[in-house]
Amino acid sequence: MVGEIPRIDFSALFDPAEADRERRRLRRAAEEIGFMVVHRTPITRAEVEHLIETYRAFFHLPVEEKETVNMARTGASRGWGAPRAERVDPTANPDYKEVFDCGFELAPDDPLARLGLPAYAPNQWPERPAGFRETVMAYYERALGVSRRLLGAIAAAIGERADYFDDKFTRPMALLRANWYPPRPAWAGAKDFGIAPHTDYGCLTLLASDGTPGLEVEERDGRWIGVDFAPGEFVVNFGEMLEIWTGGRVRATPHRVIGSEKERISVPMFVNPN
Repeated sequence: MVGEIPRIDFSALFDPAEADRERRRLRRAAEEIGFMVVHRTPITRAEVEHLIETYRAFFHLPVEEKETVNMARTGASRGWGAPRAERVDPTANPDYKEVFDCGFELAPDDPLARLGLPAYAPNQWPERPAGFRETVMAYYERALGVSRRLLGAIAAAIGERADYFDDKFTRPMALLRANWYPPRPAWAGAKDFGIAPHTDYGCLTLLASDGTPGLEVEERDGRWIGVDFAPGEFVVNFGEMLEIWTGGRVRATPHRVIGSEKERISVPMFVNPN
């Protein structure tokens, strides 16, 4: 256990000798807690650390460079999001984090590509650091693959067919976001957060991190507990859409980041259906 968050062995979920036991633990995480830490996935610690440092190099660029890919100009979640550009809790102040978003890339001949849907908007890419697009999109594909397999394991764990979600995530609205939390500002008060308390609106979130503590999850009694996990391990949580889709069996749980004297980078993959 990490705090009171279950640890799930990804490989064991697909091992016939261990799957039943691990799926029981997954079912508890999904139905009772809404969070879990997943380890032993095909994504290595080295891959995550390389991704994190690539994002770090971008976030440390001058603001003028980041402005060239500011998503505020596009009307879609593609590119850089400036500090205090997002407020996830209307009762709190705007979040002081910065973000970088990219999403699913449709084939040029896909009929949806001609419709101009914001959910499938073209990605924006900065000129620096070198190799940014290649690194991010390579991880995107890896994280999407892991997430699709997790959805199958979740379906099986709650008594549905393991392939239940397959045809619903062929062109997913899957958004990869990097969150950069700078050191908590000196001016920050009780209503200032890296990201304020919220539940995710979608289906499944696969979160990587640089290992710096910061994520907190709200328990049913209102206590907040920290979730510590190393690069190469992943926090998985479930959103409101999956809670509704499963008739309330799967739980969407509030979480937040207050921030500390250390900067922190986390990389959530928000996995939503076509």
